Amino acid sequence: MEKRYFGTDGIRGLVGTHPITPEFMLKLGWAAGTAFRNNGHCRVVIGKDTRISGYMFESALEAGLSAAGAQVQLLGPMPTPAIAYLTRTFQADAGIVISASHNPYYDNGIKFFSAEGTKLPDQLEFEIERLVDAPMQVVEASQLGKVARQEDASGRYIEFCKSSVPTSTSFKGLKIVLDCAHGATYKVAPAVFRELGASVSVIGATPDGLNINDGVGSTHLAALSRAVVEQGADLGIAFDGDGDRVMMVDAAGNEVDGDQLLYIMTLDLYERGVLEGGVAGTLMTNLGLELALRERDIPFVRAKVGDRYVMAELYKRGWYLGGESSGHLVCLKHTTTGDGIIAALQVLRALRMSGKSLAEACSGMNKCPQKLINVRYQSNGGSPLDAPELREAVAATEARLADTGRVLLRLSGTEPVIRVMVEGQNAAQVNQEAEALAAVVRKMFAAD
Repeated sequence: MEKRYFGTDGIRGLVGTHPITPEFMLKLGWAAGTAFRNNGHCRVVIGKDTRISGYMFESALEAGLSAAGAQVQLLGPMPTPAIAYLTRTFQADAGIVISASHNPYYDNGIKFFSAEGTKLPDQLEFEIERLVDAPMQVVEASQLGKVARQEDASGRYIEFCKSSVPTSTSFKGLKIVLDCAHGATYKVAPAVFRELGASVSVIGATPDGLNINDGVGSTHLAALSRAVVEQGADLGIAFDGDGDRVMMVDAAGNEVDGDQLLYIMTLDLYERGVLEGGVAGTLMTNLGLELALRERDIPFVRAKVGDRYVMAELYKRGWYLGGESSGHLVCLKHTTTGDGIIAALQVLRALRMSGKSLAEACSGMNKCPQKLINVRYQSNGGSPLDAPELREAVAATEARLADTGRVLLRLSGTEPVIRVMVEGQNAAQVNQEAEALAAVVRKMFAAD
């Protein structure tokens, strides 16, 4: 069975276009409340990022949930991982986040968390989809759910983040710049780092409903790089709009991505003798991370792209650390989902423990050159990646790269695009092989 509405990270799309409409959100709230209430009493917490449409969808979800008899607690603008934590600490049956993550303001979406603060199981998502398409039946008036606003949500989450490092931890003397993407971390992130002693300046912390992720945040690091260099800061930390991703820049303004941050965290645990198991990355994780971990006999596994697949690998193997190049990093020793603030704290603690700068801590991992080419294709049914001629071309490329590189072809999940990626230790060869393979793909499948 294929899901009609849920993707790999909830339901997302253009505001005003089905299913991201007030009518659908009303029905979705009722369907979710009904699905959760099948197990008896139902309490749901709702948080959101700072985009303007969040107010509209919060009201629609609130009405639908109340119609299903669910009790609702409104948390206001809060990072996505904060909702996962608060769902657990308030002993709610589910958490809902209204956010489109790193997308522009004109997109929005819905993410759900279970009572354990994890993504919903497939069977529950299927049940919600079934109910969305069923007639809406309001519970008896005396059974309607009540709605209340939780006033101390931010304070609770700030203390939770601080608890992810030892109480003796102090970042006194560390000068950092935070970029909050005009998003959900704009209040809590500065408080966390200041309360741990760091000298903090902030950009991207004046949301107006329309500027979320606009030229700032983890997907637009230029502004943060400039600020770090101009202010003479030790490093910069950038979150995305909903706070589940983190990227950094060093004192010279150079980008430090999720693979490098994962390396720093892993090496810290390894050198302290407390690394349990291995590390999970994705198909897009830089080969340099895999090679650096291999030198120390640290197990590494690649999952499909998407945080839920990284989480699945970690749970399956009993490991605790994983992530994506985009900065979606998972520290299961501390929380149940990707959390930008908590991941950043682990990196800063590792720097304090080693006495190294961010640039020095990255130096043990040599990022391999990587070339990604997107080729639009015309679908004729079936997967173009199964074509024998293309398989032969990939095999020939892999043979030429031998043990010094790898090839990845994958279909985009949102558009008719084949992503051609070649990675290796020789930049010139990587570029040549990627262009040659992309040319084969264009010849076979390119759309007019």
